[in-house]
Amino acid sequence: MKILIFGLPGSGKTTLAKPFAELIGGVHINADEVRTHYEGPDMSKWDFSPEGRMRQALRMRHLSDGVVMAEKIVVTDFVCPTESARQAFAPDYTVWMDTIKEGRYEDTNRMFEAPPHCDYHVNEWFEDTHVQLLKVVQNYMLARSGNATE
Repeated sequence: MKILIFGLPGSGKTTLAKPFAELIGGVHINADEVRTHYEGPDMSKWDFSPEGRMRQALRMRHLSDGVVMAEKIVVTDFVCPTESARQAFAPDYTVWMDTIKEGRYEDTNRMFEAPPHCDYHVNEWFEDTHVQLLKVVQNYMLARSGNATE
């Protein structure tokens, strides 16, 4: 299963993703760490233009799909600002961190598109948000397997 936690910079994506991945025994992939790890001599490929953001979504998809192929749950967190980038990433489950109205980067604020749909919408941060999310994802997984309980 591939879980995407997305939202503006500073909205709490990593703050949620890291303990949630630990809670479910999943693998956490953070876009900032990926970007730092893969930086090379041609930095133009890693910029924050619409094209660069799409490359990042595809790179995150590639890494996440590898984790899923190893039969593990992956929890990724990155801005993923447009619906086309979210579709390119192709998550099984989406969590929108909608806890702030503006991030620290004006270009990202202008580019960010509110999703027409997400599986879980966090519009207020709680200390146990990752625990609350666990119950929701468990129900989702049960429903997908046909074993949902009312």
